[in-house]
Amino acid sequence: MPNLFATSDLHVTHRGNAPLVDSVRPDSPEDWLLVAGDVGERVDAVIETLAVLRARFAKVVWVPGNHELWTTPNDPVQARGQERYDELVRRCRAIGVDTPEDEFPVWEHAARPLTIAPLFVLYDYSWRTPAAEGRSLDEALGQARDAGVVCTDEFYLHPEPHPSRADWCAQRLKLSQERLAAIPPGHGTVLMSHWPLHRHPTRPLHYPEFAMWCGTEETADWHLRFRAEVAVYGHLHIPRTTYHEGVRFEEVSLGYPREWRKRARGAVPLRRIL
Repeated sequence: MPNLFATSDLHVTHRGNAPLVDSVRPDSPEDWLLVAGDVGERVDAVIETLAVLRARFAKVVWVPGNHELWTTPNDPVQARGQERYDELVRRCRAIGVDTPEDEFPVWEHAARPLTIAPLFVLYDYSWRTPAAEGRSLDEALGQARDAGVVCTDEFYLHPEPHPSRADWCAQRLKLSQERLAAIPPGHGTVLMSHWPLHRHPTRPLHYPEFAMWCGTEETADWHLRFRAEVAVYGHLHIPRTTYHEGVRFEEVSLGYPREWRKRARGAVPLRRIL
């Protein structure tokens, strides 16, 4: 029986993480791999890593994280926003890696067919602390700054041609819902995203203000509406399994060396999902 594996937040440009890619290997030639974003910041590092993984697994499915969407000074690819995402999709297709823009693959090795839905939905700053509820976005961001929290996205994740990241999120939500609604009703789903689709995984955040950059209230019921068997995500660097309303949520991130070196189990760059 083939396995469905997942990983995220490999951050291969951080010293100590790149060698761990060698341990991301299948148990059989028929195994699939889900890569839930944040492979790295530079386009070449992302594509080179995905190409290595694609050579090992029968299928690799990727969604972008915020780090892939950053436009940093040391990246030869200076495309921003939608143009950057389109370039990543083009290069993934060239190496045989599935993206949110491709036909959703179907996992046939479960009790019912499971459509694997790679989702790129971003965030819209709607996950607020109680003190920020009902305030303007500028006020909410000001409160976060006062708490010492400013996500690097504010400097490197450009939304062009959309007016804002929240507007880009709204467009991605519309596109994603249309595609999810078209999944055959007899199929369950594996919902795969970089940002968690429900807010409950953000509860352990040391700085609750950071949740603003982690998701959107608009996806809060997607695990039920779209018949999820499991929801796979990363971003938080809090790898664990949780359940919400009977649905399993898997946070599959590796994280930074300073984080995984503190854990008793060390680095876990690969998780079996099914």
